[in-house]
Amino acid sequence: MNVRSRSIVRRANESDVTCLAKLIDIAGEGIPNWLWSNHCTQDQTPLDIGIERAKRSTGGFSYTNALIAEQNGTSIGMVLSYPITEAPEDDPDDLPAPIAPFVALEKLSVDTWYVNALAVFAGYRSLGTGTLLLNAAEKVALKNDSKAMSIQVFGQNTGAVQLYKRLGFEVTSKTPVRSHPCQPYYTGDVLLLIKQLNR
Repeated sequence: MNVRSRSIVRRANESDVTCLAKLIDIAGEGIPNWLWSNHCTQDQTPLDIGIERAKRSTGGFSYTNALIAEQNGTSIGMVLSYPITEAPEDDPDDLPAPIAPFVALEKLSVDTWYVNALAVFAGYRSLGTGTLLLNAAEKVALKNDSKAMSIQVFGQNTGAVQLYKRLGFEVTSKTPVRSHPCQPYYTGDVLLLIKQLNR
């Protein structure tokens, strides 16, 4: 049975923050967990830091920017998206190596609806959940008068690249991966894909 016939997409709320922290770590290929580990106090885990961040009502990684895919009352995936109205001020060369390419490409995503993260829990993949979530994010983008959507991905993540291209995204730029032990892809490029939106 196609997952679309039995799943719903809804806006995330504060009760979803643990789920969101786990999913953004999946989307980020473990980079979020590594970043969070640098901010832990003695009694905290990296996930605790991620949950605190997801609880915020402002900022990119906030439950207010997330949509949840739910099946039979179980949260199975999420998409985190929001508009980019101005380029990040950060200099990529001053940032931790794993995230530097993403910030560099984010500077090229101004005036798009930015898909920061898309993830589905194991066991619910390859069933159309990612497509369902991206289509829902596109509807939100259109409601907010966005003319384009952007998304970034490791070029070696061929399954994700194929999904985005099938949904109308095109590679518009790329920058080399900056290797670090916390990520699975040590070579190749991070890709920026953009989709023009039609009303």
